Amino acid sequence: MSETQPATSSSELPPEPSVTVEILDEFSEPDAKKRKISSAQSNSQLKTDKLEQRLGGIFCCAVCLDLPKAAVYQCSNGHLMCAGCFTHVLADARLRDEMATCPNCRVEISKASATRNLAVEHAVSELPSECQFCNKEYPRNTLERHEESLCEERISSCKFSRIGCPWRGPVHESVQHESECAHPNRSGLEVMDALQVIDQKSAIERKLFDSIFELLGYEKITFNGQCGVHLSNQLS
Repeated sequence: MSETQPATSSSELPPEPSVTVEILDEFSEPDAKKRKISSAQSNSQLKTDKLEQRLGGIFCCAVCLDLPKAAVYQCSNGHLMCAGCFTHVLADARLRDEMATCPNCRVEISKASATRNLAVEHAVSELPSECQFCNKEYPRNTLERHEESLCEERISSCKFSRIGCPWRGPVHESVQHESECAHPNRSGLEVMDALQVIDQKSAIERKLFDSIFELLGYEKITFNGQCGVHLSNQLS
């Protein structure tokens, strides 16, 4: 009688190659999802590689690192500054009784030595910029007009704000609000109270502006040893 071969357990057999492939296929991402991910990555790469974004980094102000909104000035080495930062650099140097210098290369700058860069001004004005209300992109030279008078999402006040209505919202909702606003039906005494509050706020703002203009009118500001400030309207 021949010896019987011992039975081999099924758990000890190596897995078939086809079974392994099926398991891997089960946990792998479908082709449609792979294409979607690769497409999203390519779109993100295209967004970061847009010409206007690269130009925005080149044309930005050397001080505030923002794109200039008006005039663009440059030092003798070509570093750009917006009009506001250029004025601030000159004023700060004047207060310190020093010569103004370019924040990048430290070359001396003044109103006479600095020049405007018209090419950069025109290029920046054509770059697209996003509206703060509707988030759509428009050329920078038309964005201000769009935000002030054309955008349907721009914030507006109720036409009865002068008599105390505090409503503020998108301009396309103003007509409906004004038709339901209760302030036109208020009594004269309530309207007078609202006008008095508004006049008080206006008086405070006017006083602040007058103080600022008075300070700007002084020709020279000097500091003494006791940390005091001496203002003079006379040119030295």
